[in-house]
Amino acid sequence: MFPSFPITPSTEIPEYFSKYIADGKIISNLILVESEHSAMSAAIGSSLSSARTATATSSNGLAYMWEMLHIAASMRAPIIMELVCRSISGPLNIHNDHSDAMGMKDTGWIMLFSKNNQDVYDNTIIGTMIAENSNVLLPIAICQDGFITSHSIENIEILEDDEVTKLVGKYNNKVNLLDKENPVTVGPLDLPTHLFEHKRLQVEALANAKKIFKETSEKYEKISGRKINMIDTYMVEDADTVIIAIGSTAETIEEVVDRRRKNGEKVGVIAIRMFRPFPEEEIISALRNVKNIAVMDKVMDYSLNGGPLYKEIISAIYGMKEKNKDRDKEKEKKKDVDKNIIVSNYIYGIGGRDIGVDDIEGIFDDILDNSNNEKIRYVGLK
Repeated sequence: MFPSFPITPSTEIPEYFSKYIADGKIISNLILVESEHSAMSAAIGSSLSSARTATATSSNGLAYMWEMLHIAASMRAPIIMELVCRSISGPLNIHNDHSDAMGMKDTGWIMLFSKNNQDVYDNTIIGTMIAENSNVLLPIAICQDGFITSHSIENIEILEDDEVTKLVGKYNNKVNLLDKENPVTVGPLDLPTHLFEHKRLQVEALANAKKIFKETSEKYEKISGRKINMIDTYMVEDADTVIIAIGSTAETIEEVVDRRRKNGEKVGVIAIRMFRPFPEEEIISALRNVKNIAVMDKVMDYSLNGGPLYKEIISAIYGMKEKNKDRDKEKEKKKDVDKNIIVSNYIYGIGGRDIGVDDIEGIFDDILDNSNNEKIRYVGLK
């Protein structure tokens, strides 16, 4: 089932899906509803009634779903949502930043980000397998950058349909609202005697999603030849200076890394694929030799304390330092993470403002200079 209410720049996804249905390539129904809130409501009912369910949205459409996003996760409905990221109004803007995606980060959904079209394809397949796993059963958002990725033409490697069908398998959520022989109650009043435990179970399911990610990635690699990781590292193993980003910007950073490597600079980039649950252990492992970090957030944060990705990285690094203290006490001869590691936050690309190689060069220059004491810095601000 595909409940849908169109909004730019995700509209083409249900359009193409409707063509697949019309051409007999898939047995499904496209449900046209009166709003995005209704789209997610229909998706929850569909997912809990034995139908594999997907939808797509962007920006204010996702914001209109906000109430139902929490309910989808708490009802353990493994919906696959293609989120084509776009700035949330106001003022009205139809271009890419991550203000919509970051607005849903604490709703209980799994979130995978894509830096190119190949990632969108791969993430959709493995994301479906993770979300529908019996030890997870959570909705998942497959995030991509509006227009930058969604409306670009790029060669990708695809699998045969029967290979994907076999790999993903049949939808098998044990809850079925249409099974009259085995009636269940879904969404009852949850009083103080139970809600705490139910929310804790969602946390456990997210923890399971990390384990299932690794297992799924291995299965996918066997048939696709592509290794899918929670984070993609590029020239990081010996790097002392690293930029961490989400989405399509990571590929621009890779180009700058190549240039600087030719000049002998030990720089690298980390692209976050799995944002929820956050891959803290993988981040810690990748940052072992790093001294300078620039964290790029494509969303305006109003806490005055840095963007959401920056806060996650700071939290991970704090955990690294605490673990180092334990190692010191135990006198283990292991290489410590530099306790004086410098982390700066760069806000960029708001409302779709372009960021190019010159901007990235400027960020590298800035963090290597170390004379700028501002924690939060704005890239390309007029």
